[in-house]
Amino acid sequence: MRVLAVDWSGDLRAAARRIRVAEAEPGRLLAVRGGLDREGIGGLLRDLRDGPAPAVVGIDFSFGLPAWFAARHGVSTLPQLWDLARDEGEGWLRACAPPFWGRAGTRKPTDLPLYRRTELDARERGLNPLSTFQVGGAGAVGTGSVRGMALLGAWRREGIGVWPLDAAPGPRGVLVVEVYPRAMTGPVVKSSATARATHVGADPRIPVALRPAVVASEDAFDAAFSALGMAGHAAELASLPALTDPTSVLEGRMWLPPGEHFEGL
Repeated sequence: MRVLAVDWSGDLRAAARRIRVAEAEPGRLLAVRGGLDREGIGGLLRDLRDGPAPAVVGIDFSFGLPAWFAARHGVSTLPQLWDLARDEGEGWLRACAPPFWGRAGTRKPTDLPLYRRTELDARERGLNPLSTFQVGGAGAVGTGSVRGMALLGAWRREGIGVWPLDAAPGPRGVLVVEVYPRAMTGPVVKSSATARATHVGADPRIPVALRPAVVASEDAFDAAFSALGMAGHAAELASLPALTDPTSVLEGRMWLPPGEHFEGL
């Protein structure tokens, strides 16, 4: 089974400058590259779907929103939410009206639940995922997530499996899963090129020839370590079951390395 990770971007016109794709096998990084925009990632997934080997692809945007938000908009399934994001997501981003925040002149809501159950679970394990409703400011994931959710429905209709709705390896041999890179990078100041270089240089899983590409940006660093972290659990990923609990099928669920606590990250 092939294991890949995508470091996503919500940039409206320059996503290809930021998006990075990495591939790994257990114990070894195989490749890291850029040059694809969001539509290009869709093309990559279709190529994997039509390829000879099953694949799992981790992508670092939120696949859903809190259940109350879906209910407020009259949707009861993740595919319905993805279609809502396709139809209305750009309007959410432009208006940045509550519960969204992060643009100039907006404030973080204090009277609404801002996190999905999976994000709260991650926080209990020592991680610090931000709310998908935050669409601006340091570390904001909302813009990329809304623009990613807008594509998930079309990908799934094209035979690309999406966890937790679909089991591995997906209906036609490829499954995308939501990942959180910080769970796989370990403690490092990613914004520092020197710190990235030190971290990469100490990791025997990264071939010397690939180290400059991994160190070149935070995006490449996250993609590489996400792929390596996933590859270390390739057997589990190859047998991921679909989830049927009401929360997961409405809010989505991020995949995290099992059995680990991440205090200090």
